[in-house]
Amino acid sequence: MKMNTRPIPSTQEALPVVGCGTWIGFDQRPGTDEYQRLPGVLDALFAAGGTVIDSSPMYGRSEETTGELLAAASRPRENKAFLATKVWTSGREAGIAQMEQSFARLRTQRMDLMQVHNLMDWKTHLSTLRNWKEKGRVRYIGITHYTASAYREVEAVLRAEKLDFLQINYSLDAREAEERLLPLAAERGVAVIVNMPFGGGGLLRRLRGKPLPAWAGEIGCTSWAQVLLKFVLSHPAVTCTIPGTSRAEHMADNAAAGAGAFPDAAFWRRNAESIGL
Repeated sequence: MKMNTRPIPSTQEALPVVGCGTWIGFDQRPGTDEYQRLPGVLDALFAAGGTVIDSSPMYGRSEETTGELLAAASRPRENKAFLATKVWTSGREAGIAQMEQSFARLRTQRMDLMQVHNLMDWKTHLSTLRNWKEKGRVRYIGITHYTASAYREVEAVLRAEKLDFLQINYSLDAREAEERLLPLAAERGVAVIVNMPFGGGGLLRRLRGKPLPAWAGEIGCTSWAQVLLKFVLSHPAVTCTIPGTSRAEHMADNAAAGAGAFPDAAFWRRNAESIGL
């Protein structure tokens, strides 16, 4: 079954709804067993119809690893990968230098999405990024965060600035983004990438020992990971989610959640309590 896509509001470009995050999993060196598994992760992503690969200079060697793997792949990368990374430093010149390094590490001349990581010096970097977008160096710009304690500032930036993307945490056990940020992103025409859809991993670990509820089959889910991703993707403001993994079988399982229909809010109200969260 084909993965669903959703339109990026600012352009209506179709974006597949499940991508791959590279934090921890792609921070690997060539020659290690962990590194050798990673080409299979990208193969599984692309085979399922996914394209989004999200990284950051904060993630150790992840950008470099991603660039190496895409350069070594036999398939034409320009038809496959939607590359997203971030700037995570203070000061205009430092930001430019770091972003140039990301271009080099990811081995690309044009970045699909450049995001200000955790709002660090966001006014400075958004100024640079608007200039780069006009010149065609980046296609989309955005901001990110991962914790509810920052939501007030995230909301203020969303209201004040014209952005293409917001990346934010959202999961079945961390739903604060539903209250203001997700509705505001929809109102402002901003695409939403969800990070930490498994609650940072802890939620998935807690559920793994439990049997799947009967209703999981009704929505086409065969694993807890798929249930959690279906929940995230059921919100109409969400454009894409980027669960991180370093295993091909997990990437394929995650990607399967992007196919088929997504339940409405009433379904989750009826059934979420049965999970015991």
